[in-house]
Order: sequence, then structure tokens, then C-alpha cells
Amino acid sequence: MRPEDYQPRITAWGHVYRLVLMLALSAMAWIPRLDYQFHHVRWWFVTDLAVGLVSYLVVTQRRRFPVTVTTVTNLAGMISFTAAGPGALSLVSLSTRRRWREILPMTLLTLAVAIFAEWVLRVPEVPTPNVFEAGALVALICLMVAVGLYIGSRRELLASWQSRARLAEAEQEAKVREARAAERSRIAREMHDVLAHRISTVNMYAGALAYRADLTPDEVQQTATVIADTSRQALTELREVLGVLREGPGDAIPERPQDASVDLVELIEENRASGMRIAYDVEADDLPPALARTLYRCLQEGLTNARKHAPSALVRVAVSGSEAEGVRLRVCNGLAPRSTAAPAPPESGFGLVGLAERVKLSGGEQSAGVGPDGKFELTVWLPWQT
Repeated sequence: MRPEDYQPRITAWGHVYRLVLMLALSAMAWIPRLDYQFHHVRWWFVTDLAVGLVSYLVVTQRRRFPVTVTTVTNLAGMISFTAAGPGALSLVSLSTRRRWREILPMTLLTLAVAIFAEWVLRVPEVPTPNVFEAGALVALICLMVAVGLYIGSRRELLASWQSRARLAEAEQEAKVREARAAERSRIAREMHDVLAHRISTVNMYAGALAYRADLTPDEVQQTATVIADTSRQALTELREVLGVLREGPGDAIPERPQDASVDLVELIEENRASGMRIAYDVEADDLPPALARTLYRCLQEGLTNARKHAPSALVRVAVSGSEAEGVRLRVCNGLAPRSTAAPAPPESGFGLVGLAERVKLSGGEQSAGVGPDGKFELTVWLPWQT
């Protein structure tokens, strides 16, 4: 991670306390020499103030040009004691970058300038530093570097945590978007389950109108009414599905409530009314909503297949189960002879495939095929909590 990536924006309070610290350091270095400069070396007094003021302006660019600013402000300390504050701040700021190829030479430069200022730019009012004072000066410079390293380490650690948090949030959002997209894709696949039942009914009655020339006017009117009603229901369900698919990514997907025993019987009676021969035994009460929806779609697909491939055959439907054993659905129908079978509507071939996927997602099992008795059987088992 680059230093530029984890340096925070300095607030107004941050600028204020940095300025106060610089002024304090400059005062500590300059005040003991102020009287001598003003009374004996007036040009030095003026130059010290001018160079110090320039250092205060230059240090504001320490983040853009860290090495250059540190070099300039510390070299200014060779003639200006008021530049001590900007020089110290620039060294601390440079140390927060935690790059030793920059820190080491700048630390040596700061130490050299401090030695030059204390031993060469001496004034009579200030005694020559002894060994302990010299050691304290070296320790102070090392402390400034250590503070900079500590601040830089904390900034980098905080930036790393923030980056991980942003990454985790982005991953979570991606998972949510993926889940929503999968749900919408699943709903799109359900269009086959929802509409095939209606459309196959329309196809069957329309085929009857086309192939049955002996229908009476009342029968034609009744058939046309069934076609109109079923088409209207199909359009309504299609609008519901498309409405869900058009929703924004932040919208919840509404779920149609299903009451298992009522809806299953209604579905069977609806198919009976359209001409199918169905014998059923439904024992399903108080099912969980998710299980009820899945069971409804399974029965709908089974009846749709029976209508497509054996419209005149007897269909047997059995639904039973309990919370401990799960729910089992069985749809069985005979196969109509090919010579007498009406033309089947075009098939996508994904009805049972989609049903198998739905059952698998619910944690259940599904099997479909022609048994030894020559009858087509669809069997579905679903756990109570899907």
C-alpha cells in the first residue's frame, strides 16, 4: 500500500495543533538567542524571521514533496532557529511514509543541522551543550522519527481495515445482487410452469374447435368462453411474473400466498372443469408456505404433462405426508395411443428439468418416467421445511 493511499485528510483542528506545536518548538529554539540577535547581529534577527516564515509556508507542501520539503526546512535551520518547528514537523511527516531510504538520510541531515546550530551558531548567552545535552538532542530527533513511524503504522493499519471492510461490503452486495438475479432467473423459469398449464388448456380447446366440425353452437360458445377465460388468466399471471422481473434491485420479490390443501384441490377441480379425468386423494394441511408453493408447482407440472400427452386418460393424484416424514406427491396417468392422440403443443423440454431443479433446491427428490405397467408416473418427495 502506498503512503498516499492511507494518509487521511487533515482537519481544521489538525492544522491548528500542528501550527501550535511548530510555534512552540520554534520559540524554544529561538527565544534564548533572540536578545543577542536583536542587539548585536540585527541582520541575523531579520534573516532568522524571514527564513522561518518561508519555512512555515514551505512545510504546507510536505505531503506533495516530502523529501524536498524536509531537506529545505532542515537546511533552513542552519541559519534560522525559527525554522526548527517546520523542520521537526516535516521530519515526522516524512517518517509516517515508513520508507527507510527517505527516513535515514533525512534523519542524518536533521542531526547534522542540529549539531551545526548548537555548536557553530553559538551565542554567548547560550552555553555549549555538554555530552548529556547532546545525547538528549539525538534522542529527541530519534523520538520524532519514532512518532512518525508509529503514526504511519496506525494509518496504514486503519486504511487496511477500511479497505477490508469496503471489500467485504462489496462482496456482500455482490452476493445479494447474485441472489436477487438468481431469484429473478428462477422466476423467469417459472414462467413455463405458470403459463404452460393455461396455454395448453387454450391449445386443447382451440384444437377441438379446429378438429371437431360436429360441435353445436352452444358447445362452440362454451369452448370459446373457456379459451377466453384461460387466456385472461394466463395474461394476468404473465403480468405478475413480468412485474416481478421489472422490479429494481432494491425491491423485495413479492410471493403469492398459497394455502396447500385449498389450492391443490382448486387446481385439480379447475383441470376437471376443462375436461380432464382426475381421481385424487389430497391430505395436506398447514404446510409451510415455501413447501406449499413448491408442491403446487409440482402438481401443476404433472397435470400439464398429462394433458399434453394423454388428454383423455385418467389421472390419479395422491398427496400425503407429515412433519416428520415430509410430503409425497404422486401423479400417474396412462399413455394415449399415438394414432388417436391429438397434436401436442410445441414443447420447450424444460418443464420437468425446471421442476427437478426446484425440487432439488428445496432439498427434495423427484423421479419421472414410464413404469412397468406402461403408465407415466411423476413422484416428488419434499421435506417439511424446504
